Amino acid sequence: MSEVYEKVLPHIYDGKANRLYEVKDHPDLLIIERKDDVTAGNGAKHGTIQDKGFYNNKISNCLFQMLDNADINVATHFVQEISDRETLIQKVEPIKLEVVVRNIATGSICKRLPFADGEEFKNPVFEIYYKDDAWGDPLVNDVEAIELGVLHNVDEYEDIFVAACEINAVLKEFFQSIGIILVDFKIEFGRTAQGCLVVIDEISPDTCRLWDAETRKKLDKDRFRQDLGDEAGAYREVYRRVCEQK
Repeated sequence: MSEVYEKVLPHIYDGKANRLYEVKDHPDLLIIERKDDVTAGNGAKHGTIQDKGFYNNKISNCLFQMLDNADINVATHFVQEISDRETLIQKVEPIKLEVVVRNIATGSICKRLPFADGEEFKNPVFEIYYKDDAWGDPLVNDVEAIELGVLHNVDEYEDIFVAACEINAVLKEFFQSIGIILVDFKIEFGRTAQGCLVVIDEISPDTCRLWDAETRKKLDKDRFRQDLGDEAGAYREVYRRVCEQK
């Protein structure tokens, strides 16, 4: 008989897309609950997408398990899925950075630099952002991240850079195999009690830009950002390709 993991109420964190709960009798674990809420522009635009929590939970768990089984030097916080919208995860110390890897130019980078929208980069572009809504999640470099106390040292920055590049290679190849272009994505990292880096949060259409390989139809949160409609249909299509065709 499998163990039952009981949430401790109330939640300890209520974010834009997820809630976190402690787990009774398991101080080293948390339960993450995916919500249907969706935001853009650092919360300036808010709405819901029907069944988004279900789709993101399933998609993220499939991709985390794939990364855990891949030949890369970083694990994820995934432990096991416990319901359609809830997942048991390892409790870690979050690193206050959003790590972005870009394969194709679109979005904010085209406003900051003279890249054409849709231009494919010769090499993936790696960026780190200080995760703080009050400061607007600003772009920072490695030295600034260390001075802010977010990163311990240059070696930790290098470890994150290598891990992000490895993750990009695995995800890009996988998405290509199911007819999707991985345009860019955001990931977050945490530290275990032993100081090991792990991937946390989620990998989903909320955190990735995904285009259909044939039509270049957007299959991600840009449909909400840009008022393109059929947001639920896009998330459902990614879920179908990622989880139902494995």
